[in-house]
Amino acid sequence: MHIPVLLNEILEALDPKPNENFIDCTLNGGGHTQAILKKNKPNGQVLGIEWDKEIYEKIANQKIERLIPVNDSYVNLTKIIEQNNFYNISGILFDLGMSSHQIDEGHKGFSFSKNEPLIMTYGDCELTAEKILTTYREDELEKIIKEYGEEKFSKKIAKKIVEIRKIKKIKNTFDLVEIIKEATPSWYHHQKTHFATRTFQAIRIEANDELNNVKKTLPQALEAIKPGGKIAVISFHSLEDRIIKNFFKEEEKKETIKIITKKPITPADEEIQKNPRARSAKLRIIIKI
Repeated sequence: MHIPVLLNEILEALDPKPNENFIDCTLNGGGHTQAILKKNKPNGQVLGIEWDKEIYEKIANQKIERLIPVNDSYVNLTKIIEQNNFYNISGILFDLGMSSHQIDEGHKGFSFSKNEPLIMTYGDCELTAEKILTTYREDELEKIIKEYGEEKFSKKIAKKIVEIRKIKKIKNTFDLVEIIKEATPSWYHHQKTHFATRTFQAIRIEANDELNNVKKTLPQALEAIKPGGKIAVISFHSLEDRIIKNFFKEEEKKETIKIITKKPITPADEEIQKNPRARSAKLRIIIKI
């Protein structure tokens, strides 16, 4: 079950009023959206965007009143708004974390704890995790594992991937976990964070072009909301958070926005206990001038 992260904080930040329109760029299990819909009735709507077709269909089939579900990537935000004639927008939400469905039920190799095909794409992407591992040069692999995963053993892991793929195909998550294990020292296998976490994160970010998508979408979101409208973004790792923070800082200098959160909002201990996956969440909020 997908538990919406920082739900109370999001509701407080966006402050949905009756008949206002909102966009949820990352619909996931619909938790944030349904909470907004309770507040913006009777006529307020939510345009909910979900890239993962399986998750989209689950939500769309529920036929939630006043929800307009769209199966697309939020990188196409302007086009989606135009196609759905959805304007007068009071707030836009991004929850950039993976859905629990993708980890627990997605069968795309997002989790290193289950043996699944190395796909790791949210939507229809040609670039799968397997393709990255099979076709990227050693220096390219090292670069993405180091930059996107912030992995200290990126060089050794990249070298081992290239070494192994000459002998056999790297097709499943357990193949990749074993490679990472062989490439890293034994003490690294007993850390609080699983030794494969950073490499899996890096490959997933590359496969979905996640960081570039965030860079491309934030200006579209700012353009889309009306003056006085808000953008709330929940990120889960430092690279995304840096992009968001820098974009907001630059816009504040131009006096197009006011930053509401000088420091990001993080989950309370109580929420982390109930939902450990929320522990790295950071929420930043701005208001359009």
